[in-house]
Amino acid sequence: MSVFSGILFHAVGASSASLCYTPQKKTKQWSWQTYWLAQASVCWLLLPIIVAWLTIPHLMDVLHEAPSNAMITSFVLGAAYGIGGTAFGISIRYIGFSLTYAFAIGISCVLGTLLPPILHGQLTELLGRSGAGYIMSGIAVGILGIALCGISGRKKEKDLAEKNDTSNTFNMAKGLPLCLLAGILSAFYGLSLDQGEPIAAVAEKFGAGQFRGNVIYIFSNSGAFVTTLLYCLYLHKKEGTFKEYFSIKNESGSFALPLNFALAILTGFLWYGQFFFYGLGHVNLGAYQFTSWAIHMIMLVMFSALMGIVMKEWASTKRATVRILVMALFVLLAAILLLTYGNYLGT
Repeated sequence: MSVFSGILFHAVGASSASLCYTPQKKTKQWSWQTYWLAQASVCWLLLPIIVAWLTIPHLMDVLHEAPSNAMITSFVLGAAYGIGGTAFGISIRYIGFSLTYAFAIGISCVLGTLLPPILHGQLTELLGRSGAGYIMSGIAVGILGIALCGISGRKKEKDLAEKNDTSNTFNMAKGLPLCLLAGILSAFYGLSLDQGEPIAAVAEKFGAGQFRGNVIYIFSNSGAFVTTLLYCLYLHKKEGTFKEYFSIKNESGSFALPLNFALAILTGFLWYGQFFFYGLGHVNLGAYQFTSWAIHMIMLVMFSALMGIVMKEWASTKRATVRILVMALFVLLAAILLLTYGNYLGT
């Protein structure tokens, strides 16, 4: 049951992540950097500290005893993830939710899953265990599903071009490089959590139990926040938008400002939700904990594709394009089942 609990926790976290960008569409008179820094302050700075304080017994003693090199490494890798997350958010503006998740998460899925066991010299040993065949098959099928999402996204671009749909900002030339950057650097987050394991081990010694991973987020997420902060402050200075936090020059400004903050806070909670439930899912997967990243990413693509359909991103596309997307969803589901069964055999 531990394995299935882990899969369920990953599903909750992935669904939370697939929803986290939707509030942005309802903000008014805010530039991208204003919204992005507001939500980042919640999910990458405030919530990791607050949740760790609530769930990690004797937090200050844990931080005092934890190895400093693990803290620094986790922070630096988290900073790289912050750059990838920023590129991810910008890419959504050009190619939408579904295609951004397909390309960026596909790259992140492979790198973030295989890098930790490779660096620890454990990959050969892990592949020799029971259920390893299902694990690798699940990863391969997941990549196929993600590729199908990418194909459907490319066909979507052509469909919109044929209809001269000017109501969208779909631009593959701008979005694809950002996706590649986001995918590579986002994989560093899984590596950041892996390198932060010595900190979590200390937290477990002090009685943190299944919440042990929450202490790592203090360093991984704060690293991401620093790089995000620097980039957003640069944009604020360049475009003179820092004043948007305090006033909005429109007729409904008195109402729009608190609503914008509320939407940014909601985004922060949704985005942090994936970290929180990722940690719970990870500790329940036993022998194949390194598959957490693959499971989480594949679920994230699947749920984000469904979200793209719900948000009518595919309303102007042909039926053949939608059929490819539906096929991709079934392939992604098959990948999750393979990974789940492989983890079950590994126990």
